Amino acid sequence: MVKHSQIFIDSLIHPKKLAAYRLLTIGKTIQYVFLLIAVVTIYSFVQFLTGVSETSYNIQGLTEYVKDIQWLLYPFAFVLLTLTSTILIYIRISIYAFVGLVLLKMMNRRGEYRHMWRTAALAITWPTLLTVLFSILKMASIVSSILGILITIIILILASTKYPKLPKK
Repeated sequence: MVKHSQIFIDSLIHPKKLAAYRLLTIGKTIQYVFLLIAVVTIYSFVQFLTGVSETSYNIQGLTEYVKDIQWLLYPFAFVLLTLTSTILIYIRISIYAFVGLVLLKMMNRRGEYRHMWRTAALAITWPTLLTVLFSILKMASIVSSILGILITIIILILASTKYPKLPKK
């Protein structure tokens, strides 16, 4: 059984091994995706916590209101951040899987959408970590997005080279 730590390391260092992980169970892949979602959600929640404390001092009435509903605001914000992160990451993976499927067809490789979905789920590790890093460094989000797209597609191309070739007709 493959551990999440091994999948993480391979998705960062060995993009060609991601093609072998296409045979993982979908449950293991989804667990890994939820670990990435947890990283993004926790980081976003910390940003939210620090942002509320910074902006609430600017307006006196808002400060009192936030203090009154703080017990309700933070759990709701955490759930909302988790939900939006989950939806966005799953949409990204699905789009990348479709792009990967097109790459497989162009490269004359054999694979199905479900296989490429697993590969794309692991290929978004770098872009996810870079998004958090760029956010910490206060870099433009457009640069982060473009770089993330390029990195993911490059990783998908490298992984696709290890998919089996289509038989000659």
